Amino acid sequence: MSHLYGGLALFGVSIGLMVRADLGLDPWDVLHQGLAARTGLPLGWIVNLTAAAVLLLWVPLRQRPGLGTVSNVLVVGLAADAALGVVAEPSGLGWRISLLAVAIIGNGAATGLYIGAGFGPGPRDGLMTGLAARGHSIRAVRTAIEAAALLLGWLLGGTVGIGTVLYAVGIGPIAQFFVSKLEVRPCVAA
Repeated sequence: MSHLYGGLALFGVSIGLMVRADLGLDPWDVLHQGLAARTGLPLGWIVNLTAAAVLLLWVPLRQRPGLGTVSNVLVVGLAADAALGVVAEPSGLGWRISLLAVAIIGNGAATGLYIGAGFGPGPRDGLMTGLAARGHSIRAVRTAIEAAALLLGWLLGGTVGIGTVLYAVGIGPIAQFFVSKLEVRPCVAA
């Protein structure tokens, strides 16, 4: 359970760090930031509301949420807002680059923790797997979802930059590394 909630909290913190680095966000957070700018709501609220809206898309796909799914909807945005409340914007480019690197690596570690806990995928991942189960390739579905979130977020004023590119090329290998290291394996009685 600690892997799940630690991972979700770290995921939210990594979002806040990427925002503070101001070098570009991952596709979903470009959308979240754009929506927050348009609505005036705090970024974390938008993260949670978007997760809840995506979760509704699971209904026609007959996906079933787990504890991790529901917890994702509640925890990630709160942690993002908490991080934004305590982490100041760095002034120098070197600090911003460092913050971005910590955010991307932290996001990969967070992914390893909450996925490795085995309590169910996040709303966005469940949407992807639900669509893929309908005969579409995971690669095509994931690419289409991420591209749509990025484009809509950019049109709404979300931050796209080098951080967006670095996240896109780095998060897969980083998350894979941490998922393999942080997966919770059930104890087997001898």
